[in-house]
Amino acid sequence: MNSQRPAREITVCADDYALSPQVDQAVLLLARRARLSATTCMSTSPRWPAAAAALRPLRSVLEVGLHFNLTESHGGAVAVRGLKRVIVSSYTRQLAPGALRDAWRRQLDAFEDALGTPPDFIDGHQHVHQLPGVRGALLSELRSRYLACQMPWLRSTVPAGGLARQPKAALVALLGGRAATRLWRGASMRCNAGFAGVYGFDAPDAAAYGARVRRWLQALPDGGLLMCHPATEAEPGDAIGRQRAVEYAFFMSDAFPALLEATRCSVRRRAGAPH
Repeated sequence: MNSQRPAREITVCADDYALSPQVDQAVLLLARRARLSATTCMSTSPRWPAAAAALRPLRSVLEVGLHFNLTESHGGAVAVRGLKRVIVSSYTRQLAPGALRDAWRRQLDAFEDALGTPPDFIDGHQHVHQLPGVRGALLSELRSRYLACQMPWLRSTVPAGGLARQPKAALVALLGGRAATRLWRGASMRCNAGFAGVYGFDAPDAAAYGARVRRWLQALPDGGLLMCHPATEAEPGDAIGRQRAVEYAFFMSDAFPALLEATRCSVRRRAGAPH
């Protein structure tokens, strides 16, 4: 009976492209093996123009989005060191609306200059795109910039199903995820149907990480999004570098497609891409 049940198509998205050579290599290798649907790109990174060139051959099969940055040091004049300081600044209205619009404009310009197209979708490094002030500036910039047929979809961090009971996932949704999703959907913007992939970056090995992925896949609806942060190896100074390597090992292994089959999920491919 279960074999007749249609698979749920999910987006598997690797974040932080252009952050480091190890991240870029992981994204490219996983995309070539059809283990990813999408990647989000840090257009503020000095690596971005060269890294973008490596993505072009994969544009027919991989959705490519903008990973809006306010916390990394290459984020420009609006960058605020530390996520906690960004959150406090957004909730106390210390981030000037004009400066936020300029930041969105610069990062979208850099994305388009390198790839020649608008992003397929938009999210934020450490989910800053959903914060008060930032989410409104995004909506204003998109409305002034794109026609309806060009409009990117936006990442919602509202947890899928029972994942809302997990403390970190609930906190991400509370810190702007639910409010931003209401704002964007009220403005007729497209968003993913559910979100998963939030955890404490504490899986000791690929098997332990795979156990988390199983729970996420079981919870995700059709059209949901699974976030990941793979890298081929840990880079010195990267706070989650070890976990990036663990995630990469899992997604490259045979355990991932086996888990997709067991949970009746499939990796959504770009519209028109060969299966």
